[in-house]
Amino acid sequence: MPALRLIVMGVSGCGKSTVSQALADRLGLDMVDGDDLHLPESVAKMRSGIALQDVDRWPWLDRIGSHLADSPDAGPGRVVACSALRRAYRDRIRARAGQVCFVFLKGDFELIAQRMRQRVGHYMQAGLLDSQFQTLETPGPQETDVITLYITEPVELLVEQALAALKAHRSSLALHTPV
Repeated sequence: MPALRLIVMGVSGCGKSTVSQALADRLGLDMVDGDDLHLPESVAKMRSGIALQDVDRWPWLDRIGSHLADSPDAGPGRVVACSALRRAYRDRIRARAGQVCFVFLKGDFELIAQRMRQRVGHYMQAGLLDSQFQTLETPGPQETDVITLYITEPVELLVEQALAALKAHRSSLALHTPV
């Protein structure tokens, strides 16, 4: 079975970093916050309340995909927290990383806005949440490598749900992979 390449995705404030770290801890994997892979210019834009454009995102998404695929120290796999809001973004990561699984943390605007207002010290301002929801292309059934979880559940339950879905997903891949 290939190394597990896992992206925990969703809009800012949905809990990507928290769930990613909890999954990585449970699976014994390395976790990286995709925010740490942004170019300094992109971070400066977001700190200033300026939404990123695709031209800002492409190199970032390439670094995320390469990080998942090329790291010799990845061992049994890696977990990355990354918004991956549009299908094109997820496809770009897939093209670099190879076989990857996405865990989509889904929640409504009001709940996420409330969570963002409670955050301290994060460069992503609550005012940019509108642009995140405008950009979001909810994964459809044709994206068979996406597991959807609802953020109304506690983190521990989200992790359990993700682990069960990952086990089923990887078993399904093993059945369909030629030996």
